Amino acid sequence: MSFSKIFTAAAEDIDELGHVNNAVWVRWIQDLAVAHWEAVAPDEHRHAFVWVVTRHEIDYRGNLAEGASATGNTWVPEPPRGARFNRHFCFADSAGRTLVEGITTWAMLDRASGRLVRVRPDIAAPFLVG
Repeated sequence: MSFSKIFTAAAEDIDELGHVNNAVWVRWIQDLAVAHWEAVAPDEHRHAFVWVVTRHEIDYRGNLAEGASATGNTWVPEPPRGARFNRHFCFADSAGRTLVEGITTWAMLDRASGRLVRVRPDIAAPFLVG
C-alpha cells in the first residue's frame, strides 16, 4: 500500500543556499516512514516492534524554498528479507516534479529485547504494493 504525507519547509529547514537542507530531507524520509507505520500497523505490532534504518540511498533532483510544500510518497514493492525490507520514497513539488527520491533499508527489532526479528508475512502484508 502506498502512503502520502505533505511536508512544508519552515524557516529552520532552510540552509545558506536558500532551500531545504539535505539533513532535513533525511528527517522527512524518516517521518514519512514512521507515519506510514503508525497509520497502517495494528496496535499490537506498533507496541511489539520498532524499526531502525540500516541504509539510505538518496537522489536529490530539485530544491524546495521556505513556505513551499512537497508531497512525500512511500511504498514497499517487495517482500522483506529476514528482518529487513526496502522502502521506496519520492517527494514531489506542487507541479509534480520529483525533488528527492530513493530507497531506505529498514530492519525490525523486538521492542523489549532490542534484537533483530524476522518480518512475518502478517506484519509486511499491509505495506506491500501490488
